[in-house]
Amino acid sequence: MEMSVETELFEQWMMTILITVLVGFMGFIVWDLAKKSQAGRYGTVILFAVLGLGVLAFVIKSVVIAYLEQHP
Repeated sequence: MEMSVETELFEQWMMTILITVLVGFMGFIVWDLAKKSQAGRYGTVILFAVLGLGVLAFVIKSVVIAYLEQHP
């Protein structure tokens, strides 16, 4: 069973949009956690840096997969 081009395009858009929303929500959660735990400026920076590394790893993975698909 083959997927139509429209289905693949929809899935691609939804993946991009929903991952963006998820990352934004995670940012809100980290900000709220830092605020409630009174982490201070340094603690908040560390929390967001760790979250940023996770997001960066996801982006790098996507770039590597795209590169490998184009250069077999």
